[in-house]
Order: sequence, then C-alpha cells, then structure tokens
Amino acid sequence: MIKRYLHKLITACTIAGVLISCNNEPKVPLDLVKPALYVPDDLEVSLWAETPMLYNPTNMDVDAKGRIWITEAVNYRNYNNDSTQFFHHPKGDRVMILEDTNHDGKADKSTVFVEDEDLLSPVGIAVIGNKVIVSCSPNLIVYTDVNGDDKPDKKEILLTGFGGKDHDHSLHAVYAGPDGNWYFNTGNAGPHIVKDKAGFTLRSGSIYAGGSPYNNSNQGNMKSDDGKVWVGGLALRIQPDGSGLKVMAHNFRNSYEVIPDSYGNLWQNDNDDQVVTCRTTWLMEGGNAGYFSNDGTRYWQADQRPGQDIFNAHWHQDDPGTMPAGDRTGAGAPTGIVMNETDALGKQYLGMLLSADAGRNTIFAYNPVLKQSGFDLGKRTNLITSLAADNAAYVWNDSAQNNDKDKWFRPSDVTIGTDGAIYVADWYDPVVGGHQMKDTKGYGRIYRITPKNKQLIAPQIDLNTMEGQLLAFKSPAINVRNLGFEKIKQQGDIAVPAVKALLNDPNPFIAARAVWLLAQLGEMGKEATEHILNDANPQLRATAYKALRVVVPDMLPYAIKMATDPSAFVRREVAVSLTDLPYNKTKDILLALIKGYDGEDRWYVETVGSALRGHESDIYPEIKNLFAKDLPATAWNKQMATLAWRLHPAEAVNDFSMRANDSLLSPKEKQAALTALAFINTTSAANAMVALSTSTMKDVAEEATYWLSFRQSNDWYKLLNWNKIDINTAYQRKLAQMKVKKQIILDEHQSLDERKWRLQEMAADSLGGQLLIGLAAENKLPKQLLAFTEENIFKNPDPAVRVQASNYFKRPGANKTYSIDAIAKLSADITRGKTIFTTHCASCHKVGTEGNSIGPELTGIGKKFGKPALLDAIINPSAAIVFGYEPWLVNTTDGESVYGFLLSQSKQTIIVKDISGQKHIIPVNKIKSKQKQDQSLMPDPINNGLTGQDLADITTFLLAQKNIELH
Repeated sequence: MIKRYLHKLITACTIAGVLISCNNEPKVPLDLVKPALYVPDDLEVSLWAETPMLYNPTNMDVDAKGRIWITEAVNYRNYNNDSTQFFHHPKGDRVMILEDTNHDGKADKSTVFVEDEDLLSPVGIAVIGNKVIVSCSPNLIVYTDVNGDDKPDKKEILLTGFGGKDHDHSLHAVYAGPDGNWYFNTGNAGPHIVKDKAGFTLRSGSIYAGGSPYNNSNQGNMKSDDGKVWVGGLALRIQPDGSGLKVMAHNFRNSYEVIPDSYGNLWQNDNDDQVVTCRTTWLMEGGNAGYFSNDGTRYWQADQRPGQDIFNAHWHQDDPGTMPAGDRTGAGAPTGIVMNETDALGKQYLGMLLSADAGRNTIFAYNPVLKQSGFDLGKRTNLITSLAADNAAYVWNDSAQNNDKDKWFRPSDVTIGTDGAIYVADWYDPVVGGHQMKDTKGYGRIYRITPKNKQLIAPQIDLNTMEGQLLAFKSPAINVRNLGFEKIKQQGDIAVPAVKALLNDPNPFIAARAVWLLAQLGEMGKEATEHILNDANPQLRATAYKALRVVVPDMLPYAIKMATDPSAFVRREVAVSLTDLPYNKTKDILLALIKGYDGEDRWYVETVGSALRGHESDIYPEIKNLFAKDLPATAWNKQMATLAWRLHPAEAVNDFSMRANDSLLSPKEKQAALTALAFINTTSAANAMVALSTSTMKDVAEEATYWLSFRQSNDWYKLLNWNKIDINTAYQRKLAQMKVKKQIILDEHQSLDERKWRLQEMAADSLGGQLLIGLAAENKLPKQLLAFTEENIFKNPDPAVRVQASNYFKRPGANKTYSIDAIAKLSADITRGKTIFTTHCASCHKVGTEGNSIGPELTGIGKKFGKPALLDAIINPSAAIVFGYEPWLVNTTDGESVYGFLLSQSKQTIIVKDISGQKHIIPVNKIKSKQKQDQSLMPDPINNGLTGQDLADITTFLLAQKNIELH
C-alpha cells in the first residue's frame, strides 16, 4: 500500500524555504532555517531557540513562568563516540533554562541551572514548583531551588537502581498526574532493582543485555516485593515523597515517555527492533505490552509462530495476557508524547495526541475516541514534519533530500507551553539510535508552533491568590497544573464551590481535572465526586471512580454499584480496582462484570483476566454455567471461547482439545484453542498436545507439533520425556555427520590430506563452518590447518559464518575500504538494486512481502535513514547493532557450536536462532562456553562480495520502498 504523506490536515508544504500550496500556487516563504517544517496551513513555525543557547536537547518541560527547561546530552555515548572529536562537557551534562523575556516569540535568555557529573546523557526533566526532577539512570534526581535564584540549593537521589546508564533504553521523564502522583517510565535496559522510600523493592528484568558497557548483565523472571514478575520497560507511579512505587504497566521495549491526561488516561509510544513495528497506544492500567515473553526470559523472535506476521509476533498480540498494541506507526524511533488539552491553536486541536518520532522526522497527531472499553486513536496524520509531502506519483530524490538535510530534524520531545503553543525540541543529527551521532558540534533547536495571525502570551501566574491558583490549574502545561492542584487542595472544603464550578467549563479536560481535585477536598468534595458517578459522560464517570480510589480505602460498595454501568469503559475500571483484592469478596462483582462482556473487547477481557489471576480455576465452572451450560465445548459462543482462552485454566484441557480437533470450527477458532492449551503448564496439557500432533487434520497436527517443539525449551521442559518425541531429526543427523568430520580433522593419526578434505567439507557447510569457528574460539584448531581453513572458511555459503570467521581468521581483502560519499554520488540502477537485494539480502531481510524475517525487516527503511546513513549501516554493520540482534557463539559439551541471536534464556535452556532461521534449544547444563560477539551477523560488503556500484544500486532500491507500509 502506498502511504501518502499528503493528507487533509497538511495543506501546505515548504521546499527550500518556499511555501507551495497543494495545488502548486506559490505563497509567501517561511522564515526558517533548514530543514523547513511542514505544518497545517492555519499554523506557523518559528525558530524559538538554537545553539549556542542549548546543545543536543533530549527532553523539555515548562515552568509556571512559561520558561522552557532542557536536558542536554552532549556527552552522549562517549564509549561509542570519540569525545575528542565531538562537543563535550567535561564536568557533566547540563540542565538549561530558556526564556523569552521580551515576548517577541523567540528565546533571548539562556541560563545553566546545573552542570553535574552525575548527569550522563539524561533523557527526562520535570519542573514541579521549585523541584527539578531529572531522569538519568541509574538515578531519579531531585534538585530543589529553595531561594528561587535558578540554581539548585539541594540535591537528592529520590530513587536509584534503574538500569540503562548512558543508554537509550533508560529512565525517562516524570509527569505530575491529575491525582497529584508522579508518573514516569523506564526502558528495558535492566535490571531495574529499585527500593522506594517506604521500603518496597521493585525488580524488573529481561533477557536483554547490551547496547552499552554498563548494561552487561540482566535476567528475567525476577519477583518484586508484591510477589509479581514485572518485565522489561515499565510505566510507574510514585508519590512525590518517593513512597508508594507502583507498576502501572510493563513489558515495553523502550517507551520514551508515558504521559497522563486529565482523565487519568496514560498514553505512550514504543520503539521496536524492526523497522515496521513502532506503535502509539493508550496504556491501560495493569497492561502487559507484550515485547518479551511474560517472564522476560525470551525475545519475541523466540515466540514467533509459523505464519505469524512480525507486528503481532513483536508485541505478542495473539497471546492471552497481552494488551492491544495500538497504532502501528511503522519505521521510526518514537520519542516525546503529549496530549494537547487547550484550544489555543484552535478548537480542532483540542484533545489531539501528539507523538514525536525522531526516526521519521515527524510529529504524528491523533484524535482518540472511546471504543469499547478502551480507545480508538483514529486516523494518524503528520502534524509537523521536515519531509516533503508525498503522493502516489512522488519520486524519491536523493540529492534534494540530503542537500536540504530534511532528515536531520530529530524531534526528541514535544510539549505544550503555558501560552498554549507547541514546542518541539530538535536533537538534529543525520542518524538516530544505535548509540550513534554524527553531528560533532552538538547543534540543537527549539521550534514554536502557533496559530497564524494570533499572538500567544504566557500568562502571569500568582500562586498566592485563588485566581492565580485556578489559572495554574487550567494551564495547558501539565506540570504547571500540579501547582494549582496542590495549592487548592490545601484549602479543603472551602475550595469545593470554586472547583465544582469547573465541572461546567467548556474545556472537558478542565472539568476532568476538577473531578480529581474534588475527591481530595474533604467530605464535601468526596460527596460531590460520588454524584459524578451518575454523570451522563462515561469518561467522567470513570474518572470519578478512579478519583475515589485515591481517597476511599474500601471501594467494594462503589464497585457493586458500577459493575452494571452501561459503559464497558467504566466497567473495565471497576475490574482494574478489584485486582489483588480477596477473591471471596470480589467473586460476585467479577461475575457481574463478566456478564457484560461482549466477546470481542480485548481490553475488557485482559483486565478481567488480570483481576482473576490465581483464581482462574475457581471461576471457570461459574463462567461455563453462565455462557455454556449443558453445551459441549465445540458449541461455545464467542464470550465463552474468548474468556476460556484468556483464563486457560488446567480444567479446560479437554475442552480445548475438543475444539482444536473439531473440523467444523474455523481455522482461527482451532488455532485459539491450541494456543490456550499451550499456555497451560500441566502434564495433561502437554500430553493433549502430543495427541493433537497426530491429528488427521494437517493444520492442527502441524501447529501442535510446533507447540511441542517450542514448549520443550521452556514451560514444558520437565513435563514430558522429550527423548521419546522426535522433533529435530534432520538437524540432529546432519550435526552427527559434522561431528564425525570434526573428529577426523582433530585426529593426528589421520593423513593431512584426509584431514584437509574433511575440513574443506566442513568449511563449505553452514553447520560445519560453525563447528570450525567453535574450535578456533577454544584454540583447538590444529595450527597446521589454520592457513587451509582461512582459504576455505570465507567461501562458506552462510554469510553469518563468514562474518563470525573474521573474528578468528584473516580474511582475503580485509584491507579494502569504501567511500560513502563517493558511492552516494554514483548513478544508480533501481532494478539492479532489487536483484542484488534478492540475491544477497533477502535470505535474512524482508521488504514488503519478499524475503525472510531472520534479521530486522527493511520495509520502509527509507523513512528512518537517508542514503549516507543507510550506506553507513550496510558498510559498517557492527558499528550499531540493532538491540536484540547481538550475536552469540555457544559451544556445548557434546561438541556443537552455534552462532546466532540469543532468543531465550531460562534456568533450564537457552535458544539461539542462526542465520538460516534454525532455532537451537540448548540445555544450560550442556553449555561449555557462551560469548557475546562484537561482529554483527550481517556480513559487511567485503564478505558479501559487493562493489561500490552494488551498494549504490541496493540503497537506491531500499530507499525507493519508503512509502510501502504493511497492514
């Protein structure tokens, strides 16, 4: 499908500073430095601040004076970027204050708030009153400016123990929620072992370790003090004093920000390790985002099922226990996110969710609406972008694109000022991600987006008056609103009339804020909040229910009342509130909620499933009695089938077996039954799957066989005698043959010719080549065979073997170099480039529907890279290995050598996927050595036999696919 950048919202585009309407009528040029930004024609862009007022901005916030605060990261990844060649702050990174003192729409004052050696690439900042909260793993640091001189008088490490030091997947920005708590998040560069001020210890980890020298050890399946296993990246809530740490959702890859709106809804985007699976989503409380396996011991690649597309596999969308993924934004590198809660730009922008994507040089816009018990984000548009508008006839122009540096616009954050303007921080660099940067000067900018022909002025807020407090409370700037909230809250019942009046404010977000505040204004306020439970607006009813949870110790009476609410959105909030409460007190309420399930609402069934954790077997007979009384499993309605799939209790084994083996059910229904059966960790479930693997229905037998092969490496490892189940016979036979040949070359009693002959056979085979590399890694390869091995190993048909061999053997042509600039200037043949891709790359990479999904998918890669950056990635594949694709070499005690991606690591087994796609299940007790490798599995052009012209052709082909998106 061709993706059009040109849409209804963007009706004007700028090329080289000349504004051209969509019908090509010239208009007045915009006064912009390159790259120009394209916005809707009722808005305009101004350059608000730039270097040297700030450098390399990573995040920003707004204070009550309307000033913009910036975290810089000029010391970004010095282990990967030579600090002698890049702009550098030897005393640590900085926090800057930028101000427009004369209100002319441009910053004219820049102040260093702090420069601190503890600040190493900070990526989050919040200004809440006189506290400046900086997120810089491993610490959440609070600087307090007691005397108001814009210098910190006190520094406190509020929380520590977060993984991701000097890493992209680390601790991110804090936001004050409408309930007065602080919300923030962290990426998956764990482990995160964090104790809050009340003594609660959070533990979250995963299989992911890498990306920086500080992130070299991690593990999944760690229990926190709440008895739960949290995984990967997290959305967190904490009280301002550092106590009450709570996980709001988990299992992200690297959500850059999570932001609460005034209804208490959480919004985020998340990055991927492909180029097709970034996403933006509403984040339901308690949600599992699905990047890793549920215990964090496996990457999504280990769990990808036959025929399952990358997006669904990447976010485990077909697994029970995972929330909906939201909008698939494709290639990119998502960063800051904000909900626009003001109509200062125009009523059409009120309630617009803005999601920055540094990889796509764009800020996406959404208008979310309620759908079932969650949100539909609606049509995604490009609100702000540096890319020229496309249409179906648009032809990629390498020269124009790169000369204009249109891809150097890297929006690291987007926020709303107290004046209602949109502010955009621009990191500005030709590359993004992979711990790389190319701009040695540390250049950065802040843009300001305002309505045309309308001046926006930041209001003067006096927090000593009720009028000023209400003005702060109504502010478009999220953390400024908290100042008004806290001041008014201190007044208690006296403030109830003024806050109740806000319920009628024409801005619905202000009305929602009032609900939260009312609940915390004593008994009068609580009673007023209880009345809102009867409001006609389901979002306000849900907000009132959530607000009461903050102040009411026993929510069961309210839960009983709201369990039959006509809105699924409200009922789902009731289910959330029942999580972790005693089952004997919540059973009847949960059954009432289950009765309201429509059989299709994924948010609803996942929330009910979470509330029933540990009591699936207890509730199962009740559910069957409710939806399937006296009916066989093959006659279930959609409510019963979906609830059983989500809960998958041990008692359902026979039911799922019947459904999986019923020829009258659809393939999708049978597949769901097999999936549910595979998530039951009992011997009876495993034996039922063995029986289904012999089904007369081919599709059932094949999928059951897959599940047996997969589960033998993890949850069912100890449930069956796997020696009696034949799964990988072809591979095992080949491995045995290669081991015999290996013994011959190691046998000094054999003739040299015989040993060379066998070595040549091994060097020509993918599996044999891996065994030879294993010998070299252990210094066991006979010296007299070294030169002969070097002659042959680089002829191996497997590029992964050739790449890994370069770590141990001298390769022919190793001194050859390529000039990126020279190649970029070559005339290119796109048809020839496609042929080269098919011949050399499609065995591992996929573009559109062609190729294989062993390495990262390249569909739409042109949205993330320009030609020089893409050439650099191809020529120097080991310079920035994609997270999750770090290669490992594993040698076993029985002589096997495996080289590939580490997909899973548990106490019993690991799984390594080699470049052919073969998954190797290796018992931990048979691992002789396991080493992470420096070289990417992707062969460089030398090993791949590519010329400079080949590279010019293939990059042109890949960039030409930039408008393709898979749906």
